[in-house]
Amino acid sequence: MAKGYWVSVYPAVSPERLTAYDELAGPAVQAGGGRVLSRIPSRGGRVVAHEAGSTQRVVLIEFDSFEQAVAAYESEAYQKALVALPDGVERDFRIIEGID
Repeated sequence: MAKGYWVSVYPAVSPERLTAYDELAGPAVQAGGGRVLSRIPSRGGRVVAHEAGSTQRVVLIEFDSFEQAVAAYESEAYQKALVALPDGVERDFRIIEGID
């Protein structure tokens, strides 16, 4: 079974604005079986930008299956976290299926 991934890219946001969201989203993701693989650059991770040169915040979360990733997004706990996203936060969020 192919894994599922959440990929979030934040074109312009300060990490401080995401505190309330992060406090709710973290436990919701964990309860849904998600594992944070990368959260850069806001948590001290290193990034080398090529091509367009963007160093936007990128979060990558892995689930055991695509279906599990979708279910975690649709969960009541994660929906509550989404409400905590501050107004004006722009993000590109996708759930993608891995290659088996």
